[in-house]
Amino acid sequence: MAKNTSSTLNVAAPVPAAAAPVATFDHPDVRVQRAHAAVAAAHARDPLWPDFARRLQQHLGTLVGELAPLYGHRPDFEAFLSRLLLTCWTSWHARAADLRSLDARREAEPDWFQSHRMVGGVCYADLYGGNLRGIEAQIPYFKSLGLTYLHLMPPFLCPEPHNDGGYAVSSYRDVKPSLGHIDDLRRLAQKLRDEGISLVLDFVFNHTSDEHEWARAALAGDPRHKDFFYIFEGREQPDAYERTLREIFPDEHPGAFSPLPDNRWVWTTFHSYQWDLNYANPDVFDAMAGEMLAIANLGVEFLRMDAVAFIWKRLGTSCENLPEAHQLLRAYNAVARIAAPAMLFKSEAIVHPDDVVKYIDPAECQISYNPLQMALLWNTLATREVNMLQKALAERHHLPAHTAWVNYVRSHDDIGWTFADEDAIQLGIHGFDHRTFLNRFYVNRYPGSFARGVPFQDNPATGDCRISGTAASLCGLEQGDPHAVARMLLLYGVALSSGGIPLIYLGDEFGALNDMGYLQDPGKAGDSRWVHRPARDPVRFEQRLDPATDAGRIFAGLSHLIRLRQHLPSFGGGRLTPFWSDNPAVLGYLRHGEGQTGGGNILVLANFSEKEQVVAARVLSGMPGAAADLIGQNGHDLRSDLTLAPYQMVWLDCRRG
Repeated sequence: MAKNTSSTLNVAAPVPAAAAPVATFDHPDVRVQRAHAAVAAAHARDPLWPDFARRLQQHLGTLVGELAPLYGHRPDFEAFLSRLLLTCWTSWHARAADLRSLDARREAEPDWFQSHRMVGGVCYADLYGGNLRGIEAQIPYFKSLGLTYLHLMPPFLCPEPHNDGGYAVSSYRDVKPSLGHIDDLRRLAQKLRDEGISLVLDFVFNHTSDEHEWARAALAGDPRHKDFFYIFEGREQPDAYERTLREIFPDEHPGAFSPLPDNRWVWTTFHSYQWDLNYANPDVFDAMAGEMLAIANLGVEFLRMDAVAFIWKRLGTSCENLPEAHQLLRAYNAVARIAAPAMLFKSEAIVHPDDVVKYIDPAECQISYNPLQMALLWNTLATREVNMLQKALAERHHLPAHTAWVNYVRSHDDIGWTFADEDAIQLGIHGFDHRTFLNRFYVNRYPGSFARGVPFQDNPATGDCRISGTAASLCGLEQGDPHAVARMLLLYGVALSSGGIPLIYLGDEFGALNDMGYLQDPGKAGDSRWVHRPARDPVRFEQRLDPATDAGRIFAGLSHLIRLRQHLPSFGGGRLTPFWSDNPAVLGYLRHGEGQTGGGNILVLANFSEKEQVVAARVLSGMPGAAADLIGQNGHDLRSDLTLAPYQMVWLDCRRG
């Protein structure tokens, strides 16, 4: 792995005799003043310094404010801060000129990602394009589909065959040899950017692979790296921690710790080959900041911040969603604002809805997955009742200014039922029993189910289970259900219209089905999530152009919805007003765009039933007398009852004048 050279540079280089006066940083902590002065004295004559100095002045106070409570008590705090500022400067100095220009544009238009034109796609590079050059060859297709955002699942070097789908990183500076070279990734980012598509990559910062050089050094007893991870001589401390921890992957290993060959124990929240980083050690933060900025300098515009809930540990707690995790995220955000301000953060927190929103803030993560909406979309399909989803849109959809949801139907991961039990109980729904029903429904253990899912991490001891499966197979396409295509388009219609950035798991656009072939691969057979990560099927991909096929109907319908969205400024931003249809099977909401008046309203109505449903005229009485359905291109008299066909969605243009 290429080394982070920032720690080897002379932090306290003397000011050259001819240097201009260096601006100081006014801060009550003299250690901060000295750290700032050290990096300024060494580099103030560099032509790139003024822009860096301006951002440093603007964001250093925030950075220190987040890090001082974590590390300020340590005698080496000043040295740590000096190294970190030099890490930022070194990265900024190495940043390509076009990326520095992008930084300036993004700073001038900070809400650019709120545009109605934003549409995302996500895929594995090898499964969708063969390698990075193969993904590059797909750029014309991505552009024709309407994508402005492409998330590649982790392409970095990782162990084979067991790597948790790429989330066990062995080097953040190298890609898997089968995908190409790191320069191919940098080239891909540039080619995407030239076509108006932002590259999204993961920052796997809770853990590394056990093959990472830091892990190998720690295992060998290297003095610098021995405290990069949580390694214990015996079981006393692991046992003390595990009294309050939950098991994440019980099928793989019990508890949160794994044994090492020398009989020590290492913290492994997820898989035994993923070693949790010890952020109580400030050297870990500095080292990972260097890796983060190296990823930014590839041309990445969004970082998916993986497993944000787990990054700080404290004995006697669940070690999830602790305040220090938020401080670390805000500190990383400040580092990015200083050295790579075009790059934004996306939170990945599959936790209680109240905890999900705590990570969403302009100073923390500007965008976030919307796991509650995703789970409740599938819940609504199974129950044919919109009550929980309608309640979530009314009470849990609003976000702070300058932030946005990423709305998705499915991802590379499993589906977990992350609704709030307290919300469910208000509707007379018992959370545990309801999750049991949903699990049975989506793995075809419930009479009349159309879904063909596969259980993931089924835990008989707790009754916990999650669901694997492609969207098409979960919607009934695999078993030939006549409503499967309409269900697919309905789910994606909500994602495209409900406010935020819609995200398509690539392959869904032509109805990719479950791939049970993963069971024949020893490296994948133990992880049912591979069932919904099939390689792109060339036959179905070609069928997308044939309207007589299911693939063609899905592709045509989804393409139509994307084009409509990208011509509707009312779908920009995240503002949404719930619209109660007074029909238990019909979801409703109004979109009126950021800064627009009520005259910009578009009424969205969606029938989640396989039967016709009626929205009564009295419910629509506040709307104009007539409205055009933008999807179906036909008019409706809203003074009369409105009938929706099975799984039909309408986008009613209620704009006046």
